Amino acid sequence: MSIAAARFPALDPLARALIDGWQRDFPLLPRPFMRIGEALGADERLVLATLARLQRDGVISRVGPVFRPGRVGASMLAAAAVPPARLERVAACVSGFAEVNHNYEREHRLNLWFVVTGPDRAAIEAVVRRIEARCGIEVLRLPMERDYHIDLAFPLWRGDGGGHAGRRRAGVGGRAAVDTALVAAVQGGIPLVPRPFARVAEALGRGEGEVIAALEGWLADGVLSRFGIVVRHHELGWRANAMVVWDVADGVVDEVGARLAAHPAVTLCYRRPRVEGIWPYNLYCMVHGRERARVLAQIEALARLVPPGTRREVLFSRRRFKQRGARYALPAAVPETGDACRA
Repeated sequence: MSIAAARFPALDPLARALIDGWQRDFPLLPRPFMRIGEALGADERLVLATLARLQRDGVISRVGPVFRPGRVGASMLAAAAVPPARLERVAACVSGFAEVNHNYEREHRLNLWFVVTGPDRAAIEAVVRRIEARCGIEVLRLPMERDYHIDLAFPLWRGDGGGHAGRRRAGVGGRAAVDTALVAAVQGGIPLVPRPFARVAEALGRGEGEVIAALEGWLADGVLSRFGIVVRHHELGWRANAMVVWDVADGVVDEVGARLAAHPAVTLCYRRPRVEGIWPYNLYCMVHGRERARVLAQIEALARLVPPGTRREVLFSRRRFKQRGARYALPAAVPETGDACRA
């Protein structure tokens, strides 16, 4: 158990209020933490100190943007079947690539699942080929074809499900050119200082108002799913997390995906291609929970929303090797340890 997980029961009321209340709708203002403090009856300095402590303890990963897939750069889910004796070394090799942001072991023959991000699909394919060569694995490529609901912002102490009330879907406008310098500046989170957007603007040689306006525009246009506190759920006791994959007839998959996405237990829902002879599933959803039995019960409820007899598999997360925000715009010199990790 991590230190952060051990401290979970002792999180103070302000920490819980910040986590439950500000995963979205973060005030895009010159002094956002002052506004949050006013809403919670707390001093700005205490808000900043609490967030810094939560980040230091690994309870939250950052305060910042969550980019909607396909609007900035590209991403791909990938999987591999790795012999158990080699799994840790292979996982370390895969995690060593800067373009890999999530890397998990799941309960399945395909036991290593990771996400690769980059500026475009060609760049991602190049990374996947390097991963195959350096880590000694064959990678199953599963790019997203359509997302029905992708938003891990849900209250952790209000309500009983992994989903969240008041879910909203951002605008879904077409792909447009996005300021990659600003993406690179904020994708890892904003600084925890009284005027974070001024700090970002100074680094870019721009005005504070210009940065705030750009972020507001990204939210309005659906470039961002949300802007706010990004939580590390595992550290807060949400460890019974399952990816459910379904083999749904192509003619009804969008209808079924929309139904699953609307269920309060579902935190992620999207369509991906089948791989003939290897992987027959085209619809995915995630259910996050604290207890395995509860998650399994929720999955049974979801099964009533799909056509009778639909084939499915449940892949619970077993180990987390890497988790961080996606890096769509990489600096010129990002260290990559994959070269030294022939697994």
